[in-house]
Amino acid sequence: MKRVMRKWVALMLLPLLLLTTIGTVPANAESALGLYVDSAILIDADSGKILYEENADAPLGIASMSKMMTEYILFEAIKEGKISWDQEYKVTDYTYAISQDRRLSNVPLRKDGTYTIRELYEALAIYSANAATIAIAETIAGTETEFLKLMNAKAEELGLKDYKFVNSTGLNNEYLQGMHPQGTGEKDENVMPAKSVARLAYHLMHDYPEVLETTKINSKIFREGTDDAIKMDNWNFMLPGFVYEYEGVDGLKTGTTDFAGHCFTGTAKRGDKRIIAVVMNAVDANGIGSYKARFDATRALFDYGFSQFSNEELFPAGYQFDKQKTVEVLKGKEKKVAIEVKDPIHMMIKSNEKDLYVPELVLDESIVKDGAIEAPIEKGTVIGHVQLTKKEGEEYGYIDPKDAGIEVVVADTVDKAGWFSLTLSAIGGFFVGIWDSTTGFVKGWFD
Repeated sequence: MKRVMRKWVALMLLPLLLLTTIGTVPANAESALGLYVDSAILIDADSGKILYEENADAPLGIASMSKMMTEYILFEAIKEGKISWDQEYKVTDYTYAISQDRRLSNVPLRKDGTYTIRELYEALAIYSANAATIAIAETIAGTETEFLKLMNAKAEELGLKDYKFVNSTGLNNEYLQGMHPQGTGEKDENVMPAKSVARLAYHLMHDYPEVLETTKINSKIFREGTDDAIKMDNWNFMLPGFVYEYEGVDGLKTGTTDFAGHCFTGTAKRGDKRIIAVVMNAVDANGIGSYKARFDATRALFDYGFSQFSNEELFPAGYQFDKQKTVEVLKGKEKKVAIEVKDPIHMMIKSNEKDLYVPELVLDESIVKDGAIEAPIEKGTVIGHVQLTKKEGEEYGYIDPKDAGIEVVVADTVDKAGWFSLTLSAIGGFFVGIWDSTTGFVKGWFD
């Protein structure tokens, strides 16, 4: 009898167990694009339009992709004249000790040596050299601890989300021989979602496109012609001449640690189309992480972006909205002024989805108040932007929402009316007000 009862209980619980397992996805399960990753994102490098994403908001280890932030701060410091490419750095005990650890990606530094910032930067960008990265951080901020403050401030300024920086390199702090930045844990590691990594790469490439002049170098000799010469092969094996070569690849940054797995922020350009892909903790179909796995995942994203998307003109310059072609003008010689889209509206989309996008007018309420704008108004004055909505299907938006707006402007100049016209208008308004009040009062007698 007990056996029969157990059988019936099992049969009753089976549907419930099936329901609880539906929808659960194991880590690194194959995705719609055949990716085996914890997270991925693909964006148009020019506009920041997100073309594809999966689990892109999950904070994960980023390993040496962290160095893109160090690069950004370095370029900014050069631009502002705080340091120079020819400036020399004197090796500290910290950078010397780290540079001698051959388990890490490094160019060995002499204890009594001096190196230019350009040499250190090339070692960072090409070879992902960790001690060279710390040396740059020390040059800019004095110590890596102080440099962390710059990293966090810049992350906030760029609008990154859910980030944690514990060092300038992306190494796990346990490899920093007890010299890790103050206030960070001994086994801490840098963390960020794929969407924030893509946003960092997007701003780095837009603000300092010269970064690609170095990241596209597949091999270079560090300290060529000296006893310290060492060949630096780029860890980006998708560059020309390498085993996973992909047409158009010229950057950007790999990353690998036990915590983060095999990661990559890659960019490629073909014709007038450039895209950025980020993959995090890439593995193969058997769940094993490798260099090949991360480049295979990136290849799949690149193939998808280049084959499925094109830069389409959705609406021409001068486009006017069906529901609102004008705005009212206060104190002007004209009562209304036409409004239009300033520039053609282009977007990286699937070609067969061109007709799915609908333009919506969003007025700037600081300029257009209660539906009206005050004269004088110059032709071309920006009074709002276009927001595009998709009638059906997935729409991921933009990596930086500020880039989603297309400006709407006034189509003509409207001068301010003269004092006489304004006076007549005011008098007219006064009597209209009285008339409205009177008719309303009289009407009330008969209600």
